[in-house]
Parts: sequence; structure tokens; C-alpha cells
Amino acid sequence: MTAAHSAAPTTADQPEPLWSPGPDRIDGARLTRFQAWAAERFGAPAAVPGDPAASYAALHRWSVDELATFWRAVTEWFDVRFATPYETVLADPAMPGARWFPGATLNYAEHALRAGEDPARADTPALLHVDETHEPTPVTWAELRRQVGSLAAELRRLGVRPGDRVSGYLPNIPQAAVALLATAAVGGVWTSCAPDFGARSVLDRFQQVEPTVLFAVDGYRYGGKEHDRTGTVAELRRELPSLRAVVHIPLLGTPAPEGALEWDALTAADGTSAEPVFEHVPFDHPLWVLYSSGTTGLPKAIVQSQGGILVEHLKQLGLHCDLGPDDRFFWYTSTGWMMWNFLVSGLLTGTTVVLYDGSPGHPDTAAQWRVAERTGATLYGTSAAYVMACRKADVHPGRDFDLSRVKCVATTGSPLPPDGFRWIHDEVAEDMWIASVSGGTDVCSCFAGAVPTLPVHIGELQAPCLGTDLQSWDPHGEPLTDEVGELVVTNPMPSMPIRFWNDPDGSRYRESYFEMFPGVWRHGDWTTLTSRGTVVIHGRSDSTLNRQGVRMGSADIYEAVERLPEIRESLVIGVEQPDGGYWMPLFVHLAEGAVLDDALRDRVKRTIREQLSPRHVPDEIIEVKGVPHTLTGKRLEVPVKRLLQGADLGKAVNPGSVDDVELLRFYERLARQRLAS
Repeated sequence: MTAAHSAAPTTADQPEPLWSPGPDRIDGARLTRFQAWAAERFGAPAAVPGDPAASYAALHRWSVDELATFWRAVTEWFDVRFATPYETVLADPAMPGARWFPGATLNYAEHALRAGEDPARADTPALLHVDETHEPTPVTWAELRRQVGSLAAELRRLGVRPGDRVSGYLPNIPQAAVALLATAAVGGVWTSCAPDFGARSVLDRFQQVEPTVLFAVDGYRYGGKEHDRTGTVAELRRELPSLRAVVHIPLLGTPAPEGALEWDALTAADGTSAEPVFEHVPFDHPLWVLYSSGTTGLPKAIVQSQGGILVEHLKQLGLHCDLGPDDRFFWYTSTGWMMWNFLVSGLLTGTTVVLYDGSPGHPDTAAQWRVAERTGATLYGTSAAYVMACRKADVHPGRDFDLSRVKCVATTGSPLPPDGFRWIHDEVAEDMWIASVSGGTDVCSCFAGAVPTLPVHIGELQAPCLGTDLQSWDPHGEPLTDEVGELVVTNPMPSMPIRFWNDPDGSRYRESYFEMFPGVWRHGDWTTLTSRGTVVIHGRSDSTLNRQGVRMGSADIYEAVERLPEIRESLVIGVEQPDGGYWMPLFVHLAEGAVLDDALRDRVKRTIREQLSPRHVPDEIIEVKGVPHTLTGKRLEVPVKRLLQGADLGKAVNPGSVDDVELLRFYERLARQRLAS
């Protein structure tokens, strides 16, 4: 029996949870209703009275053992509109290349705008837009449908046809959501970058897919300042010869450049002329292109399908996140991160989606909690790093804000440390569902995380997600329970990429996920699946610390070290040496006023020795001016490791994918010094 399929343990085996949902919450969860319905209609296992863990374990096992039946049930439960019916659910389960719902046609945008068809909901908010003033501005369902319908008609007039790419250089504003939905409505393929990306980073992405239309702002506001982007947009226009049209969105009030179209003119249609017309496309028709962080070489251009994203996000948002028409869904994100696409998909469940465009910490660290309060968010998602920053800054959200509507605080981006769980429980609300989730841009969804009917244990994700055959494997492909292994998915998910752009023979796709275990998705994370059915993520498996055969994820080190008030951020690297040795330095970015003296070095080492493992005490502790990240905020562990192994900067990392390339030159110099000595 694999870890993913383990039976629910007895109560005696269970450690004390940090939080458990009450009976009313379990009874009211959409997941509970879905299980009862699927048991009646499709032979799914019925819930075990009084035992939500056993109920979910049985439902999960059914969802991966009876994959086709489960996904058919999802489409019927959410009333997916197939314009033409499917021949079968899963024609070919092989990975890569699984074929889902052949014969079916549908449209993602039709489902995202469906709540607006109800006259009772027409004047209620579909979107709430918030900027750094923290005052919400609503966009109603009727207005959203009108703007999407108007813009879709204009895109067709501009010659955009199914399969054509449409790009956005936009912050997290309603116009970005409208442009995505209008693109999907006409069968186009959406792709976006946030306006804090420089021209080279944007071109590394957009030049691969050759967009026909570019939606662009003249600038954006962040941290109380205006940032002009007219020069960058001019460069994008010059370097993207495929563009037929540029649409100007004057956030800072700049006049439209010559030859550009005005956003307001394209979204001005009213009445029947603005009623959206949806192109019904095959299930596997591309919906959007997302990009890997691009730390080595060009970013991978990851193509996901209209149907695959539709059914995966309905399952994830409607069952796991328990979202519906009465909810308000806020996740702090930018348009350059897959969480933005996931956030917009909240519309599929009829939820009001909160779009926050601004700094996560302006005017102070508590900013996101203030937005959650002012928008009445019921599910609030953020990064683990933000939670830990609030803890360090002594923020008290539960005391200082009315968060009574928030049912769930969710985190992603990196593993939420145990102290983060405790802090949310103590400082936000004791009766708070804490959903630490883990997935990836590659599937634009979660492998494990939120389950509204299960308890929350400190430092653990609640369970693998339905329809996700998540396992932990050793190097020989043997499943592990209660041990650290490679995170693998052994059955296809509908939102797995249909392909990479400009990868005609699929070789880059196969190398990315299927090289280690042919036919099985290897994600590149270390994970533990516990015998209780919970999941622990330990960090990236390709930057794992492996000393004397004892493996540890970098996240464990960060969690321990960054509790020390003197350490602002850290970076730990394990470097295999040519002579067979192993060098493990820890780089620390100190808090203001702190000094890296022998006393602090000793405290850091003692912390790691006592809390983690004496084998993982670093060989050296080195002060740095800052820790380098990707543009989406991930620490650059693997490129720094390659630099320390002697690689040239240009070969170790794509400079355009880094938040501050100067920080990397330090590691390049350090490697040269070590080589010389």
C-alpha cells in the first residue's frame, strides 16, 4: 500500500491537531455534499460517520483508483457545459501526453462569467479592485460581462483567431482579468508579465510565443511611488514584430503612444452588442502560457488547456477551497505568478475575486490584513514569507483588524514553517483553518493542501488533493511512508501541460518531469507522506542538503535560522566538491544593526545542531548584502550552487530572471577565490 493510499489510522496514532473543523463546518462543506452525491451517483465511498479523516482517505483513494469516473463526476457536479459531448473521459492515461475528454468542446470564459447570467447576481460584485489606498472598488457581474463581450468583439475585429497569442504587461487590475477572459472567449491564448519585470525578462517570455496583441500600462504604483514604464513598452513594441495591435491602459494618465489603441474605446460597447460570444474549442485547446522562473536558460513556456484548467480549478477552488457565491477570495499575487491565474479562476465558482494592486507591505507590514478586512475576504491567501515577516514585525492582525469573515488563511510559495502555523493560530484567530498548499506553475494548481473537513497539524499540509496520485519515492522508484522522498505524481492530472511552446518533439517537456522516472511526473520537491495521510514539503530536491547520506530540505534550515532576530534572511547551499568532499556554507542577510560575530555564529550553529541535525551544521557562515531571488520571489539555490561549483554567471542563471543580479556576482567572486586558494 502506498503512502497516498494508506488507510486512516486509529485515533491513538494521531498527534494533537492545532485546529479541527466543527461538525457544522464539516456538514456544510461542499466536499461533504460532493462525497454524498458521488457515492449515490458514481459508487464513490460514502463518508464514515464521525471520522472525517477516514472519509477523506477513502474518497481520495477512489479519486485516483477510478480516475476517469472521478473527473466525470467533477464535470457533472459543477455542471460543465460541453457544447459538443466527449467520447470518453481519459482516452490515453500515458504521461506525458494523456488525452482528456476527446471530442468535447467548451469555453473557459463562458464558465467564468456564468454567475452573471443570473439577474439576481448581475449587480453584485464579481471583482473588488484595491490599490494602495486600500479602498475597494467593485466591478459587477453585469459590468464584467459587458466589458469582456465588448473587448472580445474588438479582438475578433483585430483578426485574433483561435490559437493566436494575446499578451499583457499589466499589474493585478480588473483590466488584466477582462483581457484574459476576452482572449479565452475568442479562443486566443493568454500570457502575461507583471510590470516590475524589465524589458529583457518580458522579451525572454513573449518572444517565444509571438503575441499578436499587447495590453500594456504606462506605469504602476508600488510602495507609494509611481514607476513609469513607457520606455519599456516602447522597447517591447520594437522587439515583438508579431504584434498587430497595442492597447494602452493609462494608469498614470500618460497619453497613448502613436498607433496604440485606447482601452476605454475597446470596452465601450453596450447592450446586445456587448453580450459575450464564446468560441467553443476542443478540451485540450490552449488557454494560456505560464513560464517557469527561468533561472537557467530561457524560461520554459508552459501551455495549459481550456478544459484541463477549467475542471482542475473547479475541483480545487470549489471543493478544496470550499468557495461559492457567498465568498470573497483574496490572494496576494502579481500577474507574473500562476497564483494570479488561479485567483481569477475563483470566478468559476461564482465567488467575488479581490484584486490587490500594490506593495504587500505598504504603508506598513500589516497591509494585507487591512485589505482582507476592508474587502470582507472569506479566504485570504498569501506567501509563507509574508506570514513570517508579520511575525517578526510583531503584527497583531486578530487584535487590530476585524477578520471575522475570514474562514481560511492559505499560504504557498514556500513551506510554511511550524512557527508560522502557531503565529496564525495565536495572532489571527484560534478558530482558523490554516491551509498550507503546495503545487506549481507546471500544473497551475496544488498537489496537496487545503481540505475543509480535515484537522490542521503544525508544519503539515492537510492531505493530497483529489484526483492527484501523490507519492513519495526513493531513488529506485519505491514508495515511502514517513520518510523523505521525491514528490511524484503517478497518474495524469488534467491541468498538466499539454506541451511547452517551441518544443516540437517534446524533449524539453520530458526532460523537465519524466527523466528520472519514465512515465511518472517527478516535480523536484522533497516530500514526506505520513502514515496519517498528511504531507510535509521540505524544499527543492535539486538543491537538497545531503551530508553523509542524510538528506534535508533547505526550508528546514531557513525555518530554524530565521527565528533568530538578527537574521533577516538566509541561503544554504550544499556543494559537491571535485575531490568527493562536500562544502555547505550558510549565507546570512543580517537585520539592521546586527553584527556577525563569533557569538552569533555559535548561536546559529547551536540552533541547527539542536533543532535539526548535527550533520547539517554549516561549514561556514558568511554575511551577504542580500539573498538573490527569482522575479517571483524564490531563493536562487540551484544557480548559486552552480556558481559555487565554478560555472560562469551567464551559464548558471538567466540574469533577466533575477531580482538583483549584482547579488550573484558575490558568489561568482567567492568561487574564484576558493578555486585560487
